Amino acid sequence: MKEFANPFRPGAGQPPPYLAGRDNEKEGFKKLLGQNPILKNVILTGLRGVGKTVLLETLRPIALQEAWFWAGNDLSESASVSELALSTRVLADIAPLVSSFVLEEKEVKRIGFGISKETFEIKLNYQTLVQIYNNTPGLESDKLKTVLEIVWDVVKTKVKGIVLAYDEAQILKDKAADKQYPLSLLLEVVQYLQKKEIPYLLVLTGLPTLFPNLVESRTYAERMFNITTLDRLDEKESREAILKPINKQGCPVTFTEYGISEILKYSSGYPYFIQFFCKEAFDIILQQIRVGVTEPNVSVPQMVLKLDSDFYSGRWSRITDRQRDLLMIIASLPNADSEFTNKEIADKSIELKNIFKTAHINNSLLKLIEAGLIFKNRRGKYSFAVPLLANYIKRQDMEALF
Repeated sequence: MKEFANPFRPGAGQPPPYLAGRDNEKEGFKKLLGQNPILKNVILTGLRGVGKTVLLETLRPIALQEAWFWAGNDLSESASVSELALSTRVLADIAPLVSSFVLEEKEVKRIGFGISKETFEIKLNYQTLVQIYNNTPGLESDKLKTVLEIVWDVVKTKVKGIVLAYDEAQILKDKAADKQYPLSLLLEVVQYLQKKEIPYLLVLTGLPTLFPNLVESRTYAERMFNITTLDRLDEKESREAILKPINKQGCPVTFTEYGISEILKYSSGYPYFIQFFCKEAFDIILQQIRVGVTEPNVSVPQMVLKLDSDFYSGRWSRITDRQRDLLMIIASLPNADSEFTNKEIADKSIELKNIFKTAHINNSLLKLIEAGLIFKNRRGKYSFAVPLLANYIKRQDMEALF
């Protein structure tokens, strides 16, 4: 049998073999690149596993085709700890794009016979950007504005604009206690440049806490962005994500209609879960074919146990028993997969005779937000930050009975 590599990729941020259901988002981004001046920036938000990072990487070639520079990175705690750290992150991301451009030429006089003058080019590399930054008077925001203006003056005849793209941007927060405002700095600098009709386009992706963080930092942030909330795929899109990678010449693996319906059922349209179940099913079927099984068989419910271990258990293991009790109460709510309130949790705890006081619920929810399991939206309600977490919690509750 001819070797055929498993096309499915459930890794974090790994591009799938076929990106289903995101054509509208890509087309919308292309339209934003045509703004003159830039009035709207981009936010891509959603739960983990909906494909934010994958879509972000898909937007990069669109920007390049439209003659834009693309600078960006994953944001980390270290990059967001201070205004200087964030500025350094931006300079480090832009430097590789512009390091071959000449900022200015200088003549140096020589003493002695022969050539009396020599011309040196000062290129816009990282060292030059940092020097400009350090030599600019004022606040960190003033320094970053100056550097980005100079960068644009040098490259503006070669490109239409510069995209600043940052993933995991929910990490970026102002820290009033430390008198550090990295998020405010980023918004202020981008708005300043755009007011001067300098085409920098900001693209941020992150969990649903991202946009409330932005609005809390700067009230005008709401008017700066087009917000795209990525959700699960519909059935047609999910089927395309399952079938198109294996409907290729030479692929030895096929999925039965029953198998497809099981993947649809247990993935609920979440792109990561589709990739996970398809990869597992592909590997199992291929191994059975290799040993002569004529009718390969897989059990998607059995794969769920592996998904629990790979995707959920790490988060579950980091919380206390009492926090788990609270999550089990939340998972039993009829609206657990959408939004829920503190009062609904309290009422349900009374009904289940596992009573939580309001103050205890508030404190526990804050801890669960820090753990990345819950988020609070702008309407003052709470939601699970991890897709299908309620189902996982119910499975843990069932296991505890045996």
